[in-house]
Amino acid sequence: MDVWSIPQAIGDTSSQFNILEHVGLFFNPVIMTVLISVFAIILGFGLGIVGGLARVSRLRLVRVPATAYVDVVRGTPLLVQLFLWYFGLTIGLGVAMDPLVASIIAVGVHSGAYQSEIVRGGVNSIPKGQEEAARATGMTHLQAMRFVILPQALRLILPPLSNEFVIVIKDSSLASVIAVVEITAMAGQLNGTYFQPFEIFIFAAFLYLCLTYATSFMMRALERKYHIPGYGDRR
Repeated sequence: MDVWSIPQAIGDTSSQFNILEHVGLFFNPVIMTVLISVFAIILGFGLGIVGGLARVSRLRLVRVPATAYVDVVRGTPLLVQLFLWYFGLTIGLGVAMDPLVASIIAVGVHSGAYQSEIVRGGVNSIPKGQEEAARATGMTHLQAMRFVILPQALRLILPPLSNEFVIVIKDSSLASVIAVVEITAMAGQLNGTYFQPFEIFIFAAFLYLCLTYATSFMMRALERKYHIPGYGDRR
């Protein structure tokens, strides 16, 4: 049996159901949730940097497509986008798309649109005098953006990025609708076998809470380490 597949025979439907007896079944689904979240965050962050810088570009040819990407992705449901990536490419274009890959792309591209706006806000929050001072030293616009503006902006946007990373972890649950066996899918299978929704989904929520809390904890540590004095309160 594939290690990522849902067990076909989980057990009997005894009324003496105890979720702790089935904790082991969630090991692989938790790993799958982490894989989707990590790779989607990496993809989204890359798209966010490119999209955010494109959004503040002086070139209309660069700025307009970035704006269209952000508006379209933010204006449509993630679930619909997931269906388009998986069913659209597989059936419409004949491109075989693995459910895991489709989930990572869909969640990553969706998050990238929001991260683009976060990056754009961070860049715009840097005083104009910073670039003017950089240009006065002989830097080009791109050099000033790369070595002066963007490093400061990235440190300022850590709090909203933390929130977005947490959202990505929760959004990964939608992968269950295209047969990716992550936490929500396993919880649904268990519930279908034992019909104990309260215990099962409370435990699933607890697993998500552990993942999101760990992410928030790490991001708060980064915020403290890279805090810029004078910009907001230090936590």
